Amino acid sequence: MGISENIENIYKNNFGLQVHESVLIVTDDALEKIGTYFYQTARDRGNETAIIKIPAIYRSGEEPPEMVARSMKVADVVLCITKASLTHTTARKNASLAGARVGTMPGITEDMLEAGALLADPNEITRLTDRFTHFLDEGKEVVLKKGGYTLTFSIDNRKGISSTGLFLNKGEAGNIPSGESYIAPIETSANGIFVVDGSIAGIGKVAEPILLTLKNGVLVHATGEMGRQLLELLGESQGRLIAEFGIGANPTARITGIILEDEKVFNSVHIAFGTNKSFGGVTEAGIHLDCVALDVEIFIDGKKVS
Repeated sequence: MGISENIENIYKNNFGLQVHESVLIVTDDALEKIGTYFYQTARDRGNETAIIKIPAIYRSGEEPPEMVARSMKVADVVLCITKASLTHTTARKNASLAGARVGTMPGITEDMLEAGALLADPNEITRLTDRFTHFLDEGKEVVLKKGGYTLTFSIDNRKGISSTGLFLNKGEAGNIPSGESYIAPIETSANGIFVVDGSIAGIGKVAEPILLTLKNGVLVHATGEMGRQLLELLGESQGRLIAEFGIGANPTARITGIILEDEKVFNSVHIAFGTNKSFGGVTEAGIHLDCVALDVEIFIDGKKVS
């Protein structure tokens, strides 16, 4: 199927969009073309539809303009088609609390609308995410092992989240395409080294493995040029706190250099730094950046997860 058919299917299958419902497209200068595709499809379906464009200067996790945040709260369905992610923002959280169904598509490309993660069977994604989320909900301590390095952290009393990409009920939100289970670790609990060999949000595919060293939850060192860029983007304060641990659960997702798809790859894991208050953590840092690794051994409370 082509782009137009897949967009129609997103409205139909991911949102169950009804003709009486309103649709808001939030886009930016970088992704205006794709945002317009979504606007035109909703308009042609007969839905009350609006589109807002903002400058492509925002970082992932940074709040959009207040006028955008207010508009998100009054729509039935909101699509955030922007270069940076609005997923973990207060604006997105408040829109969900107001009842909007929100799909975030940071960095989406035309290629991703035709191939890869969008082609996965939603039932299989739901089965896998529910399975991984069960481990997260029941677990207390996570140990990640790769290449002779180990990272440990606590998830005790934190709630796992299944991101299936299906938003059929009021207030539901997440990425499109999707397929991951994630949780907010205890922010000061992470110690050790995490090997990144997939990609880094806002930077792209990793050319050679990057070693991230964490001490008491803080990213204190990162190797290589891409590691230097990551530290610079995160800043010197709360942006360097561990924010998220996620397990990829989409069998057709690929490593593309776009974190929207990369973090969903089956047999991958990711950790993120910065804001996590929108999904059970305590940090508001104005940034949220994910780092993806492949073929990592996962142990939760001593039991290997596969």
